[in-house]
Amino acid sequence: MSESTAAARPPEPDFSAITTEELLAYREAENRFRASSGARAFLGEPDAGAEISWQTVELPGRDLPVRVHRPAPAGDDGTEARTGPLPLVVHVHGGSFVGTAVQCDWTNSHLAARLPALVVSVEHRLLAPGTPLSDAADDGWDVLRHVVAHAEEWGVDPARVAVFGESCGALISALTAVRAREAGVELRAQVLVNPAVDVTGTMFDYPSVAEYAYSPTPVLPQLELFQRLAVPPGADARAVSPLYADDLSGLAPALVVVPTLDAAADHGRRYAERLHEAGTSVRLSEYSGAQHAFLTLPGVEPQAHAAQAEILAFLRTTLAQ
Repeated sequence: MSESTAAARPPEPDFSAITTEELLAYREAENRFRASSGARAFLGEPDAGAEISWQTVELPGRDLPVRVHRPAPAGDDGTEARTGPLPLVVHVHGGSFVGTAVQCDWTNSHLAARLPALVVSVEHRLLAPGTPLSDAADDGWDVLRHVVAHAEEWGVDPARVAVFGESCGALISALTAVRAREAGVELRAQVLVNPAVDVTGTMFDYPSVAEYAYSPTPVLPQLELFQRLAVPPGADARAVSPLYADDLSGLAPALVVVPTLDAAADHGRRYAERLHEAGTSVRLSEYSGAQHAFLTLPGVEPQAHAAQAEILAFLRTTLAQ
């Protein structure tokens, strides 16, 4: 994906009546804006201590772009960066049917520079008719598996790996953590920020959904579109709803970050409860007054800085040698 120096943000469409053609046109224009320099006023400036580049991962049947953040060769004080393999953080951006890894450069570059770590952000297939959530979930898992299998080539330590995502990306990261346990791939941590972990028929049966469906923004039509695209008719919604996984024991320690002014807040709270009930180490951290995508909006959401610092500290502890 190329990055534009300037792009106008498109008007938000009517998500309750959007056609496929309108969705694809909106996605292209919105992602062009999110990748532009003009969007950094609210998405934040990348950390100067990290190098950022696009790379392509060759996966079975497809090539997938990933946005790679690595520590710069020299630190801010002019000293040489740490040598040896780095811990790996596989990140998945939010948005479901719209979004790009570029929108998360602020946090991912900060993690790369300050942990330090290699952060690989997955430019997964976005939801659309014919591209369900299971495809995006496969992208998250397949990138993790590929990088771990080629750890020496990527310069990472396969024994120090974490997954990290926001919103739909947190859902994909949660699914990846379950798949890693089943495949015998050891993860040290999972960071789930405002996770939407239920796309079954109970997706909307939470008090937070009713309370914040149209305030502070009209999010319910977007959530309804998300569900329609995520699970085609006849598909098993439980297969892509980690809240309903049969077994959540033995998973990597989790940090679940929940902004309180969020329709999906109770998804995160309930998932943290289920992890705890299963015996998986979990910390639930709530940010009072923060909105859904707050971590990606440091220019307008002051609590993004505190959340970023908490995530950094959690990963520094869990990924320590």
